[in-house]
Amino acid sequence: MSVPKISALIATAGARPQLLRQTVQSMFDQDYAGPIEVIVVFDYVEIDDLSDMTVPDNRSLKSLVNTHSKGLAGGRNTGVVEATGEYVGFCDDDDYWYPTRISAQIDLWKQNPEAVAISSGIVVRSEGKDIERLAPAVATFDDFLLSRIIEINPCTTLFKRDDLLPEGSIGLVDEDLPAAYGEDYDLLLRATRLGDIHSIQQPGALILWDRPSFFAGRWQSMVDGLTYILQKYPEFERQPKGLARIAGQVAFAHAALDNKQLAKQFATSAIRRDPTQLRAWAALIVATGLIKPQLLLDLVNKTGRGL
Repeated sequence: MSVPKISALIATAGARPQLLRQTVQSMFDQDYAGPIEVIVVFDYVEIDDLSDMTVPDNRSLKSLVNTHSKGLAGGRNTGVVEATGEYVGFCDDDDYWYPTRISAQIDLWKQNPEAVAISSGIVVRSEGKDIERLAPAVATFDDFLLSRIIEINPCTTLFKRDDLLPEGSIGLVDEDLPAAYGEDYDLLLRATRLGDIHSIQQPGALILWDRPSFFAGRWQSMVDGLTYILQKYPEFERQPKGLARIAGQVAFAHAALDNKQLAKQFATSAIRRDPTQLRAWAALIVATGLIKPQLLLDLVNKTGRGL
């Protein structure tokens, strides 16, 4: 396990070619001594072969089309199947890997061979401000039931490729998730059912929140995705605060959709389990029409946290 091959996977719609090149370059620039293959999967759009980029020694670059279902989950799965590395890591097409990330993660995995995955912290750039968010050293399944742990980002997490294959212990990214909302959370929940995630105590990637999120304002996708996750993991019942957190998110989304009755039902359910659940209280305020949901979402994003 001295210098295993790493597969760096980027799923893209091809709309941000310059940012994509910066992402690829950050993978080339890793100080990791082992080989890194970069695979860019284009989501049913014309392929950019990135032939203008200089590929360093011990690095490789491949562009291909998504052969799974359209969307982020399908694009990532195409990359997993095509990868040849022992370990795989995902990245969005507008984020940036810090140069010591892979070497530090592989070193940590050597120290903790029982880990199901290795992650790191992140730096979130929002409103031109960089906010450092360090991940917990160890995160368990129950930790993820309680909290999404936003510091553990799919763009900073290494998995064993064999675990993510269709016949693997974790399996592919769930393509049945409505609008692929929460596909990363679902993957982390499935992984930690099998073992703990360990994290290096430094940021592994820069995550850009200065541009609109793919899901910003797509409230129905949030409702459908989170409801699906609640049904998929009955274990949430043993973590009332975790269940309240998701119920509060669903309540907020219903309030944003002007589904006042459903918003109140989910908010009440959340508050009954956790009276301190701020998302639920916010949903009740939005349901009155006194404040716009986007205003609250923008305020939360400025802190480096999502809804």
